[in-house]
Parts: sequence; structure tokens; C-alpha cells
Amino acid sequence: EVQLVESGGGLVQAGGSLRLSCAASGFTFDDYAIGWFRQAPGKEREGVSCISSIDGSTDYADSVKGRFTISRDNAKNTVYLQMNSLKPEDTAVYYCAAGWGLEVELSPLNPRHMDYWGKGTLVTVSS
Repeated sequence: EVQLVESGGGLVQAGGSLRLSCAASGFTFDDYAIGWFRQAPGKEREGVSCISSIDGSTDYADSVKGRFTISRDNAKNTVYLQMNSLKPEDTAVYYCAAGWGLEVELSPLNPRHMDYWGKGTLVTVSS
């Protein structure tokens, strides 16, 4: 059974930091790109960051560049999202997702290209 389990969400003040984790099982982790996506109330799900399975290259949404850092530990089947300088507009449910194939590598922040999804973790940033 494929599982992606997010953790690390919570309530933080603006300017603070959180580190999200995504623990994966049930598929060949090394072969999949892993991305973080978020969805705020009343808004569509959007790509935040993604890390390639091929060369470990990373992509970020413009809104989080310079503040968020994605990394993966293939030995632990885990991906992390370090979030610094958080803003109220970062408030959302954050999901991790796994995707395989050329589409994901070419357009890694497109949620339609992902194959497996976690259930999400809530991040709330207060002003």
C-alpha cells in the first residue's frame, strides 16, 4: 500500500520557521520526484516545491524562493520542506506528492502530474 505521511505542521508567528516531513512507503521512492503542494481555503492547490529523482534538482514557486528549502533522504524515504520567514499568506494545508515520468520532470509544480498524495498537514501563520 502506497503511503505518504506529512508531519510538522502547526501554528507559528509571522517570521518564524517550520520544517515539514513526508515519510513515504509502498513504492520505489528513489524513482519518484517528490513535491510539496498547498491549498488555502477557497483557492486552488498550487505547487510549492519539488525535488527530482534523477539528479536532485529542485524547483520552487516564486512566492517561496529564498525562504523554503526542499531536500530528500533516500535512505529514509523522506522528504523535508524547511520553511523560514513565514508569512500569513503561507497559511494552507500542505500536501506532499510523488510523481514519476517525463511530465513531472518537465513541469514539477503541476499537481496534475503527481501519482500519489498524502493527506496533508495544516500550517497556520499568524500576523
